[in-house]
Amino acid sequence: MLALFVAFRFTPFFGGVGLAFSNMDLGGAINWVGLENFRYMLGDQLFWKALTVTLVYTVIAVPLVIAVSIGLALLVRRAFAGVRFFRSVFFLPVITSLVLAGVIFIWIFNDGGPVPSLMSALGVPTGSWLTSSTLALPAVAIVAAWGRFGFDMLVVLARLNEIPRELEEAALVDGAGPWQRFRHLTLPQLRSVVYFLVVIETISSFQVFDAVYIMTGGGPVNSTYTMGYMLYDQAFKFFNFGYSAAVSMVLFVIVLVFTVVQRVAFGKEET
Repeated sequence: MLALFVAFRFTPFFGGVGLAFSNMDLGGAINWVGLENFRYMLGDQLFWKALTVTLVYTVIAVPLVIAVSIGLALLVRRAFAGVRFFRSVFFLPVITSLVLAGVIFIWIFNDGGPVPSLMSALGVPTGSWLTSSTLALPAVAIVAAWGRFGFDMLVVLARLNEIPRELEEAALVDGAGPWQRFRHLTLPQLRSVVYFLVVIETISSFQVFDAVYIMTGGGPVNSTYTMGYMLYDQAFKFFNFGYSAAVSMVLFVIVLVFTVVQRVAFGKEET
């Protein structure tokens, strides 16, 4: 059983590593090219564009989804009439097909949709977000965050339920207000959970593909051309399988380095 797990888990990974140093044509013939794919990557402006877009997307999406998740967890933490219903509603996006949701969000963000109409009513006309090189990426980040915050909410909620009630009661007796209790009591207790969510959401952000593919196709003018979309684009549109594998290896290293750095930094804070 363990052998099967290792085979199915690691064979594709090592196959991808080997392919990163090769070129494969449509006939399946593989030719060893050494570091050529990586040399080409260093001078490829599209790669640097994809990396920049991915970093900007991560900066937008990760704080957004974590902040919303904490807010929702605080809302449904207490027992009240209908709390289970609201928890289910907030979790629903996690199990909703992003293909179906993407079609709805295209209407929401397109010209004449609710979001541009609301912005116009507020005196800030934006037109379609999905055809704007400035607003398309935030729109994609909002949709991706919408599909993630339900899971993160449950993680935060589980940690909130572990905070001793005595601490909150003592803070109330001392006259601490809601913001003071959140800042000095709740937030420190959530530190380990926030670290965990930052790591998994960053990994998810670096791999984002489906929302980009459905809503913008990497446009307009490559403003939503993420590294996840670049992997698909190079492999299945231009059939540069070796180059796509090389990009995936670089993406893997970036995520690995980030995770290690975060772990070391968090470990120092804990000590």
